[in-house]
Amino acid sequence: MDTKILTTLEYPKIIHRLSQHAATSLGKTIAEALQPLSDLETVKATLQLTDEAYAADRLKGSAPFGGVVDITAPLHRARIGGTLNPEELLNIAATSRGGRRVKKHIGLLHEDHPIPMLQQIADQISEHKQLEDAIFDCIDDQAEVMDSASAELASIRRELRNGESRIREKMDQMVRSSSVQKMLQDAIVTLRNDRYVIPVKQEYRSHFGGIVHDQSGSGATLFIEPEAIVAMNNKLRELKAGELREIEKILQKLTALASDYVEDLIFNMDLLGRIDFAYAKARLAHGMKATQPRMNDRGFLKLKRGRHPLIASELVVPIDVELGNQYTAIIVTGPNTGGKTVSLKTIGLLSLMAMSGLFVPAEDGSQLCVFDAIYADIGDEQSIEQSLSTFSSHLKNIIRILGTMTSKSLVLLDELGAGTDPAEGSALAIAILEHVHAMDSRIVATTHYSELKAYAYNRKGVINASMEFDVATLSPTYRLLVGVPGRSNAFAIAERLGLPRTIIEHARGEVSEEDQRVENMIASLEENRLGAETERQTAESLRREMETLRARHEADRERFEEQKEKLLLKAQEEAREAVMKAKREAEQIIADLRKLAMEEGASVKEHKLIEARRKLDEAAPELQKSKRGGTKTAAKAAKIEAGDEVTVYSLNQKGTVVEIHGSDATVQLGIMKMKVALDDLELLKASASTKTQQPKQSATLKRSKEENFKMELDLRGDNLEEAILEVDRFLDEAFLSGLAQVAIIHGKGTGVLRTGIQQYLRRHSHVKSFRLGNYGEGGVGVTVAELK
Repeated sequence: MDTKILTTLEYPKIIHRLSQHAATSLGKTIAEALQPLSDLETVKATLQLTDEAYAADRLKGSAPFGGVVDITAPLHRARIGGTLNPEELLNIAATSRGGRRVKKHIGLLHEDHPIPMLQQIADQISEHKQLEDAIFDCIDDQAEVMDSASAELASIRRELRNGESRIREKMDQMVRSSSVQKMLQDAIVTLRNDRYVIPVKQEYRSHFGGIVHDQSGSGATLFIEPEAIVAMNNKLRELKAGELREIEKILQKLTALASDYVEDLIFNMDLLGRIDFAYAKARLAHGMKATQPRMNDRGFLKLKRGRHPLIASELVVPIDVELGNQYTAIIVTGPNTGGKTVSLKTIGLLSLMAMSGLFVPAEDGSQLCVFDAIYADIGDEQSIEQSLSTFSSHLKNIIRILGTMTSKSLVLLDELGAGTDPAEGSALAIAILEHVHAMDSRIVATTHYSELKAYAYNRKGVINASMEFDVATLSPTYRLLVGVPGRSNAFAIAERLGLPRTIIEHARGEVSEEDQRVENMIASLEENRLGAETERQTAESLRREMETLRARHEADRERFEEQKEKLLLKAQEEAREAVMKAKREAEQIIADLRKLAMEEGASVKEHKLIEARRKLDEAAPELQKSKRGGTKTAAKAAKIEAGDEVTVYSLNQKGTVVEIHGSDATVQLGIMKMKVALDDLELLKASASTKTQQPKQSATLKRSKEENFKMELDLRGDNLEEAILEVDRFLDEAFLSGLAQVAIIHGKGTGVLRTGIQQYLRRHSHVKSFRLGNYGEGGVGVTVAELK
């Protein structure tokens, strides 16, 4: 895009602000080279990357770019075999480590808040911890090679320190000597040419042996290396030369190691620069309170409260503009210093920013277009060197624009047709507008000519706009009013300033009737617009108030529902605890009664205890399930059939369904049978057969009074608990029937069932005595009981 146009629209100032937000020189370089793009998909991708960086910066702050610098030059020197100095090697290690940290930072952030584009860039950063460790193990933070860099260097430096210590000790003895002190200018030891010397007075030169290395400016002091330490200084110099050689070897070794990673490190720098650049765009957006615009390539532009980013936030007046849908050209009229040029620049600059992947200072929902080019002729560009008038200068720019623009271009023209005869200027302006409009380019033009108001009013696809002017204060408001042509305020201003009314009326008489009608029409439109604006603001205020009340009501309702549910759950839990406590107490009482009946032969019947338990279960309240976290018991219970294995929720016991009747089921729980609600059951295992089966009878009761046939109870195959329950019921019925003797068939087996039944018969209140069956009665497989 034309550099001159970018400068006219103040795009370089935005780039300068952007570069100041870069954390590294890498990001700053990319920011300074930023240019608007003309491909829609590329622009959308860059805006998406800016959006991810915006979210990342808001959530976790900027990425840790500390230590990352431009290491291009040292890497190129390492590639061609040069030896890098300690500072350059330290920068390479720090940049590599910084890249690792940035990669980790973005990776962790991506896990919590997806930022796929940033993650894709960061994931390409290669890690070279071995190189970093090698350099950091040899070079400290002050870019000095450490003693630990090699055993040889540590040895040399140890000797150096010892040698320096011996020299200082020797010279300290000399300067403390009374015979020497009188010859010294000062009793100090200093260095000259890296050799230890002492300051000797000029007059004692002949009395003091050694080598003169320097003298003071006045010549009164000579810096002499005493003869006694010459050899020691020579040794020290040899050690320092060895130190330098060893340091050089270490640096060459580290440089060779870094040269193996040159390509990776150069690529890392590019990646880190791109990430830093994305964060710089995000921080610029934060500073401008900017938003991400929606982009298109169909020439549509819609700014909602768009603000010029270079005007202070407390001074800028937002504008609302729509272009490219119902109309493709806007003609802006209004007084000088009314804000026409600022509005023109705002449209152009925000379009350039969006095409560069930058957020724009406008409200959410704003849309901007990716133009193939933006052309602007703004400001007075009169050239003294070229002897061009203002009109000629503008016309030259317009001719260049008309020769290069396309249907996908945006054209911004300030003071179109100005600088020449009004009649010719307005005619020329209309002709230019007509040509641009025929090309289907998007155009926003400002003008003073009233003829252009009529042109925009009559031409399809062209709309008038104006800058609002407050007659009461005689000052512009800088608000852009699309759809309302600007009116002349000269008479109103003159009247406010005190010009005699007779002069004003005379001036009005000079205005043509047609112009007067136009002015009256504009005044009527302005009055209607102000009324509509007032009503819109009132409606908007009411809408916001209603939304606030609605949100508050909804929050109160949610809070009430939540509180109600908490209280209900608490009450249910308290009721459940009370019932469970009562059950535990009742269970204990029943257990005590059963134990008493077993031990003392009491007449408490097992089926009565079972009935008592059933009544206790029925007394438990049916607790309401939470709407938010209710169980699915009812759905499960609907599938339960006779013979299924189930769990009873309220008792936390497993059992088998014996019979289904309505919404209840009879469940066998060990030796007990209980009547339980279906929604208190959970299906564990369906019965083996899908056919309807009759519940298995635990015992067979046969009764015959007509024949001399003993009543029998067959318990073979039952467990002891089930058998005891059936024996108790069998004996009750036999006793009520007036039978004197019954037979209980338990089989031979292991004898457990026989022994348990006989123990139970021994303490049963209806049993007078019992015996094993005789031959022909079943023998030891049958117990015959005689009833009272």
